Amino acid sequence: MQYSDSILNTPSSFIRNILKVTDSADVISFAGGLPNPISFPIGQLKESVNHAIDESGAKVFQYSTTQGYLPLRQYIAEKHNKKQPGLDYTADDVLITTGSQQALELISKVLLNKGDGVIIEEPGYLGAIQAFTLREPTFHGVTLETEGINIAELKEALKKRNVKMVYTVPNFQNPTGLTYTQKRREEVYEAVKNEDIIFIEDDPYGELRFTGEHLPYIAAGKMENSVLLGSFSKTVAPGMRLGYILTKNHEFLSHVETAKQASDLHTNIFAQYTLHHYLTNNAYEKHVEKIIALYKEQSNAMLTAIEKYFPPYVSYTKPEGGMFIWVTLPEGVNALEKFHEAMDQKVAFVPGNPFYTSKKEVNTMRLNYTNATPEIIEEGIKRLGQIL
Repeated sequence: MQYSDSILNTPSSFIRNILKVTDSADVISFAGGLPNPISFPIGQLKESVNHAIDESGAKVFQYSTTQGYLPLRQYIAEKHNKKQPGLDYTADDVLITTGSQQALELISKVLLNKGDGVIIEEPGYLGAIQAFTLREPTFHGVTLETEGINIAELKEALKKRNVKMVYTVPNFQNPTGLTYTQKRREEVYEAVKNEDIIFIEDDPYGELRFTGEHLPYIAAGKMENSVLLGSFSKTVAPGMRLGYILTKNHEFLSHVETAKQASDLHTNIFAQYTLHHYLTNNAYEKHVEKIIALYKEQSNAMLTAIEKYFPPYVSYTKPEGGMFIWVTLPEGVNALEKFHEAMDQKVAFVPGNPFYTSKKEVNTMRLNYTNATPEIIEEGIKRLGQIL
């Protein structure tokens, strides 16, 4: 059988693959990026499911429009306008996707020919690397520093041939947990504002801030080619697979809509009706506050355990929100080898390798704290500390 070059050159998800071997009940896993299931509003969602059927009947089981359920799109636009003055989004600026992961795939279909340039944070989000790799682009990795991406490297990358987009996760980035500072956001905007590129701000974790103050988006509301991605996977339920694209560039959005028609016609309309009823008939902000409090406790538990059990030559990020901590081992240490040692001790993490587009043996690793109790977190970090 002859397969396409693009699929053969696209790595399968390292994280999804290792979840198969870390799923055992006796393994303490910091490997997934899983929201804590105790945060799912199951009772309220059950009410919303019943309401969707009782109120709308056959509509929730019929084919629907590609752009998505209008009341939900209006809700998303208004939600962002309230969050940040000056955005002025409308329902026409919103397209509902099957999770924000589909948004990445659709955008890459619309923009990328083989060899076109993609500027991406290094380390960067694995799901984006996968989605873009299917189009066989040229990746230009820009070092992600504590304050945000390196500006000098960004400016150099923007000079490269056929660069079509810049992809960023400015809030509590996956995998590092880092957040761009206000100053760095302004510097990034100045670097890209006059470029003929799409600037993507992927923001699945933005609502999950548990310390510090909310920072404005880099380009949203200021740049026509700004594209904002969001999701309800981290605040309501990931299994509903409901994400969205927000942009004022309607020519671009119409092409994305065409790509989506070719992909899956439309996102699950039953889930859209259900989610809209849930959002408009429950105290969503209070619900998110409970998740924030939970993740803050878990993050603090992991940071405390790391300080207690990890050797002093190991450095790590201290997130202001989100779901991840990024650990850097001494130069020359291969995190993938440590992963196998850790599995022998029944503890799992994600080695840094899959978060880079060009590096193979790296000394970094990602830890997730949202899916374990403080007691289990301490025991798992203790085991990792002995290995390190």
